[in-house]
Amino acid sequence: MSVREIRLYGDPVLRSPCDPVTDLSKAGQLVQDLLDTTQVPGRAGVAANQIGVGLRVFSYNVNGEVGYLINPEIVELGGEEVLVEEGCLSVPGLWHKTPRYEQATARGLQLDGSTKEVSGTGLLAQALQHECDHLDGKVYIEKLLPDERKIAFRALREQSWFLKN
Repeated sequence: MSVREIRLYGDPVLRSPCDPVTDLSKAGQLVQDLLDTTQVPGRAGVAANQIGVGLRVFSYNVNGEVGYLINPEIVELGGEEVLVEEGCLSVPGLWHKTPRYEQATARGLQLDGSTKEVSGTGLLAQALQHECDHLDGKVYIEKLLPDERKIAFRALREQSWFLKN
């Protein structure tokens, strides 16, 4: 089991869009590390850049459904965009109302080259959107509505772990 350390907001790897995986045969260890890291209680998902790897891969663990997607893309969003309480392993201790669609479908590859679609509502829809945002170089606090964003960044600057540039 290889649980990897989570990079914290302020680390440049979190702000850089991830590169697509071009050789699936070399992605096995990354996928296993992501799955292991997501198995820690309280974690719904981990994107590769959160463990310092700039490749388009994430794992998820929501309501007993555990898996991963390589080169994922959101292919469908449904329902209303609603404000949901959201946190992030890379922004520990902060939770804010984040706009997310009620339903989401993501499509990506498996290690054997097959395509997999993952669809969900509630926490799974939120996790799919959250992890794809990470792979695009975006952290949830950057998606907040203006008033909530001001509160979030004020709270962020007060965190002892915050990497000051």
